[in-house]
Amino acid sequence: MTKIVFMGTPDFSVPVLQQIIKDGYEVIGVVTQPDRPVGRKKVLTPPPVKVEAIKQGIPVFQPEKIRQEEELTKILALNPDLIVTAAFGQILPKKLLEAPKFGCINVHASLLPELRGGAPIHYAIIQGKKKTGVTIMYMVEKLDAGDILTSVEVPITEEDNVGTLHDKLSVAGSKLLSETLPLLLEGRLTPTPQNDAEATFASNIKREQEKINWDKTGEEIYNHVRGLNPWPVAFTTLDGQVLKIWQSQKVAGLKGEPGAVLKIESDGFTVGTGNETAIKIIELQPSGKTKMLSEQFLRGAGSKMTLGSKLGE
Repeated sequence: MTKIVFMGTPDFSVPVLQQIIKDGYEVIGVVTQPDRPVGRKKVLTPPPVKVEAIKQGIPVFQPEKIRQEEELTKILALNPDLIVTAAFGQILPKKLLEAPKFGCINVHASLLPELRGGAPIHYAIIQGKKKTGVTIMYMVEKLDAGDILTSVEVPITEEDNVGTLHDKLSVAGSKLLSETLPLLLEGRLTPTPQNDAEATFASNIKREQEKINWDKTGEEIYNHVRGLNPWPVAFTTLDGQVLKIWQSQKVAGLKGEPGAVLKIESDGFTVGTGNETAIKIIELQPSGKTKMLSEQFLRGAGSKMTLGSKLGE
C-alpha cells in the first residue's frame, strides 16, 4: 500500500484528505500549521485539517517552520512514498521534496501558471474571470512553479463568491486527485513544464486591498465585493466608521458621483461608481455589529442616511 504524508491547513484541504483515505491509501501522517488564536476572544483553534486527522486517527505534526532541522527530521522519519499538499501554506525544502519515491505533488486552486500564490480563489473572482480550475503539479522550491501533471476547469458564475467557488474547487480538486494518483503511481503521466512568462500571482490579501475604491467601475466593485465574501470581506467607510459590504448588486444605467448615495429604497441603497453601473448594497455590517440586510440597517443605524451621503471618505 502506498504510504502518503498529507500536508494542508484550511477547509479547502479537508475533502482532499478525505478522498485520499476513501481511495484506500495509507496516510501515515498529516502536517498542518500550528493552532492559531481566532475571533475577538482569541480562542486557540486547531486548523480544519488537524480536526479531520484526529478524527481519522492519523498522527499530526504542526511545525511553525517546516525547514527547521528538528521538524524536518520528524517528517523524513515517516519515510513516505509520496507527499500530497493542498493549501499547506509553506514552501517545502529541497531535502523534503527529494525524499519520497514518487515525489511531492500539490493540489492548487487555479489553472497554472495563472494565479500562483495563496489567494487564487479570491483573485479569480476579483479579476472577473469566467473560469478557473484546479491543477495538480510536482512541487519545487519556487512558489507553485512545478511541472503540471493534470488540471480541470471550473466555470465561475456571476453569482459565485469566494465561499461558493471555494467549495466547487475543493470538490473538483478531490476528484482530480482521485483520478491522478493511480496514473502517477503507475508512471502513466507525462509532466508538462509551466511557462513562467505566462505566470500571474495571487498573493495573500492585504488590509488595504479590502477597501472599496468607488472610482472603479460598477463591474469591478461588484467583483471586488464577491471576491472577498465571506472572508476577509470588502469594506468602505460612512461618517468615519468602517462599513463592511457583504453583498451587492449591479444597477445598470445609473450614473452619479463615485461613492455618493444615489437612491434609497426599503431593501437597500445604491451608490455611484466610476461608470454608469451603480452598486446597490444588499447586505452589510456596521462597525461593532453583526452583518445584516440593508433594510435592517436603514431602519436603524442608517436611518439618517440621505441622498448624496458619501461613502469611502
